[in-house]
Parts: sequence; C-alpha cells; structure tokens
Amino acid sequence: MSKTADQQQAAAAGQKVTVQDDFWGRYIRLVQDTVIPYQYEALHDRVPEAEPSHAIANFEIAAGRREGEFKGWVFQDSDVAKWLEAVGYSLSIKRDPELERQADEMIDLVGEAQYEDGYLNTYFTLKEPGKRWTNLMDCHELYCAGHFIEAAVAYYEATGKDKLLGIVCRFVDHIETVFGPEEGKLKGYDGHQEIELALVKLYRLTGEERYLKLSSFFIDQRGQEPNFLVQEWEQRGRVTHWTGTATDSIDPGYNQAHIPVREQSVALGHSVRAVYMYTAMADLALLTGDAGLREACERLWKNTTEKQMYITGGIGSTHHGEAFTFDYDLPNDTVYAETCASIGLIFFAKRMLELVPDAKYADVMERALYNNVIGSMAQDGKHYFYVNPLEVWPQACSCNPGKHHVKSERQGWFGCACCPPNVARLLTSLNQYIYTVHGDTLHTNLYIGSQLNVTLGGTEVALVQESQYPWKGEVTLKVSPAEAAEFGIALRIPSWSRGMEITVNGGLVSDSVSEEQGYAVIRRLWSAGDVIRVSMPMEAYRVYAHPNLRADAQKTAIQRGPLVYCLESADNSEPLSSISLNEAGTLTETYDESLLGGAVVVEGTGFRVAQGGWTGGLYSREKAPLEAVKVTAVPYYLWGNRGSGEMKVWIPE
Repeated sequence: MSKTADQQQAAAAGQKVTVQDDFWGRYIRLVQDTVIPYQYEALHDRVPEAEPSHAIANFEIAAGRREGEFKGWVFQDSDVAKWLEAVGYSLSIKRDPELERQADEMIDLVGEAQYEDGYLNTYFTLKEPGKRWTNLMDCHELYCAGHFIEAAVAYYEATGKDKLLGIVCRFVDHIETVFGPEEGKLKGYDGHQEIELALVKLYRLTGEERYLKLSSFFIDQRGQEPNFLVQEWEQRGRVTHWTGTATDSIDPGYNQAHIPVREQSVALGHSVRAVYMYTAMADLALLTGDAGLREACERLWKNTTEKQMYITGGIGSTHHGEAFTFDYDLPNDTVYAETCASIGLIFFAKRMLELVPDAKYADVMERALYNNVIGSMAQDGKHYFYVNPLEVWPQACSCNPGKHHVKSERQGWFGCACCPPNVARLLTSLNQYIYTVHGDTLHTNLYIGSQLNVTLGGTEVALVQESQYPWKGEVTLKVSPAEAAEFGIALRIPSWSRGMEITVNGGLVSDSVSEEQGYAVIRRLWSAGDVIRVSMPMEAYRVYAHPNLRADAQKTAIQRGPLVYCLESADNSEPLSSISLNEAGTLTETYDESLLGGAVVVEGTGFRVAQGGWTGGLYSREKAPLEAVKVTAVPYYLWGNRGSGEMKVWIPE
C-alpha cells in the first residue's frame, strides 16, 4: 500500500514527541526490554509460573499449522492484538530487528487464520463456526476486531509495513456487509465497545469516510428501541454464552445500551466498556461537530470523576460485573478498579483535551497514570494486578469469598490477560498524551521530559521539556521557533498545586500570562533559546473525602504532588487497622534511594492500639490504650513489591 498525504501526516504525527524523562524513561525501557519479551513468551505459553494464554496456539490451530481445539476466553485473540500494538509503539521509539521479525511472523500467522471473506476470529473459527454475529452481547467479535485495527494502525505508522493493515481493512470490509442501516443488515453493535474508537484511528490514517460512518453507526444505534441486545437474546432462546443456559433477564445498562448514548448522564455498567465508548463519543464529537455527543461526554465525565472515581484514578467499584455501582459507593477493600478501566479513563481524558483545553481532564489523566496504572505492574515488569485495591488484608483475600478477586501480590499472567498488554501499549505510546494544540497555543498537559516539534501559528517550533517529576515540581521548557514569532505556551496548573512560579529567561512574567481553564497561558513574541522555568512546590498534604463517601468517613489520605501514598505493613507492622494519624501532627519527607529505585517517603506521628494492653476477650467494655508511633507512608504505585502484607490508603485521624 502506498502512503497517501493523509497517511504520511498521520504517521509523522506519532513521531513529533519523544519522551526523554528519568522517571518514565525507566518504565518505557522496562516495557521494551522486559515486558514485551515476557508477554511474547506468555502468549506462546512458555512461562512456567504463569497461567497459560493459549492465544498463539488458537491462531496456529485456526491457521491449520497444528491440530487442537480452542482454549481460553472468547476474547483471547485481543491479547495478541494488544501485544502487536505495543510492539508498534515500541518500534516507533527504537527499531529492533528481532522484535520486528517476531511481530511480522505473528502477523503472518494472523493472516493465515483469516477467512477469504475477511472474517477473523479464532473462537468462531474453531469453536462455533456456524454462529458468527449471533451473540454480540457476550462474544466480543467486534471488540477483538477493534484491537486488531488499533494494532494495524500503530504497526503501520511505526514500520510502514501494511500487511496487518490490509488484513484489518478486509475484515472491516466484511463487517460493513453485515452491519449498517441498510435493509438486510444487522442494526446492532458489540456488547463490549472498542471498535468504535478503533475505526476513528483507521479513518485518521486512511482518510476513508466510510470508517468514520461505521463508527458513528455503532454509537448511534446503541440504546435505540427496539433494543438490539434484547432482540438478539430472544432470538437465541435467551441463552447466555457464559453458562450455556437460558437466563430470565438481561440488563442492557451493563453494556451502556439502556438508552441512546446522547441521553446518558450517569456512568453505569461495566467500567471498561463505558470509558471505551466515551472515548469514541468524544472522538466523533470532535470530528463531526456533534453537540449532543459532546454534551453527553461532559455529563458522563463529571459523574465518573466527581462521584465514582477513587483517589488513585481507579474506576469500577464492584467485582460483580467489573462495574460501576452508584454515586459515592467506593469501598476500599472490595474495590475492583481494573487496570484497563483506568487506562480507558486516560483515553477518554486525552480525547476531551482535544475537544477543549481544560486542565481538569489532564489532572485526572495524571492521577490515573501515576497511581492506578503504574501501580498495577511490579517493578520487575513480570507481575501484574488486575484489581487495584486501596486496602488489603492478605488473609481476607484468601479466606473471604467476597474478597477473592483482591490479591496482595501481583500475578505472573492471567487467563484473562487484558490488563498487562494494555499497560504495555499505553506506556509505549505515552508521547501522545503530553501535549495538545489548540489554535496557535501549545498546551502542556503532563510534565514529562520530552522533545517536541510542532507548528504554531504557521511557525515551526522545537521545544524541549526537562522535568524532575514526580519528586520535585521543577520544570524547564526550552522554546526554539524557526524564526521569531508570537504564539501561546499553556502550562497546566495542577489541582494539587498551591503556588506556581513561572519565569521566562530568568524574569517573572505577569503581563503576558493569563489563567485559562486551569492553564497558565503565556502569549508573547518567542525567539530561539527562550527558556521557561516552572516551579511548583511539592509537599505532602492530607486529603479528605466527600461527606457522602461513607467508606472514607473520618479518614484521611496522604498525597504529594501527583502521587497518592499508602501504609504498608513492611514499614508499620500489622494490623494497619490499629493505626491512626495524629490530627495535629506534621508530615515530613525524605528521599530514600534504597526504596525500589528511589522514592520520597512520608512520615508522620500517630497512634496504635496497644494490643499488649488488651485485657478483654473478643469484646470488652474497656477501650484499649493507645501508644504513640511513627507512621511511614510510601507511594501507592510501589506497594506490594516487598512481599505480601497489609496495605491501606485511607487512615483514621
């Protein structure tokens, strides 16, 4: 396939920003050097301590390379796609001939498993070949297709190789013969949203309007009456894939299909499906100018982040359906907060920032990224949390059926391994989240060391950002336009900041700075060599929850800069439930080089229930005495890297 002008522009866009950051550079190298190779072996079932994936085996069987039967989840194919997408982003950072060879061979295998009519799905090829498109609610056919589309776009932009792109374009051609408003086509959509946002990426790469129209069709049909998911369920005898038996009822709200998307105001149902859909809605609102979609996105963002989000940026408060529940229901020890959901929230935030430069979206992006997302992966890159709790008692995780989904230690791999490759693809594409451009103004959303080449007001501009995040709020931006020109540089004022000092070329700026939607916007005539210095004092402080958030009543959490902190039994001994913070005590900070690569540790004074002074049985009229103790808190993203033990974020005062 030869590149069109649109394709060339899209491919170049991914190369405009290069991450050069001490903190995030280490994570990106970890993904490149350890995570991607480890996941490659896991997909091939060659990691003895990890749960088998069967993903590559399924493709080999579907391609006719070996005998066997389908194993794994109905959406197992998507793990292969997300690995390929992460590889694409990784290769865009640094070419690796051996990794590229592995990916090309995997793409060859995927192509061999594709039907002549373009259909591609190993579950329906091997397990139920006569039942394509008969159970969209449960079986993830379009979801898997969406992940392969995303992989194809990323791999093409990185390498210029179009084999996977050709595979997915043929698949989309087939999908267009099945779905649409025309007579004889299904007026339906997938139970798990994903293809909607993927089709937008394919449109942006190729310029093909039909991909944008198909994405809009899936979004527009969702929640319309008669309800497609209900009709489909009736047609298959009310049988669900998960049990193989008939059910009395289904809840379209779980799939965000209870009402049309433009009428939705409350985050409901499966959290990952929700934010993937909101991401596509925001994409379409930007590209089509659809005011109804934009207003719905704003309402859903407000409800999600102001009433249903954990302090760590996690969403989805119950393991029953991996779902949202209701406003202010955010339990800490039975939480779900799936890693993929926070990643989806970051996707949604990025799209909202493209719609409107409002710092509240970047604040949430930062919160989810620095806490829930990187906290899900161990420092060795080989162990992961699917669920991200805010309070853990290991014995309860083992012995209480209501907490079996919560783990006190990260696992090597999951049978349902959607989260590990999702982390890999996000971290290798982190360069796409740092900046946005509106008009002639560059908005700095994340303070991550990076190099950027961009056009502002018709002038080519090179910018270098140096950041000491997340340990110090010191940032330098070196601005070098090709020629002297006037344009804007907007610096996000973090929600945690209580004072931000900005200088240009050593002098304080005031006349040329305005505050606009949470950004300090500097508009002036810029010349090559201009230097912006930003200072945001970072100090540990206490956070309190809304009075309606019952799980955190009369408790406090500790935050410093973008990082949420927690207590671990490794530093404070057990039980952590007996510890309270001194309400009048101060918090002190120390950088500990020996702590898992180095981190700022926060200490305070508090009290512990003295168990040695307990004279009653299980219950007593007498209150146990308190003893003064030092309380030590570490960044939440580091918890669980020193063995199994108790952990908690919210602490009584």
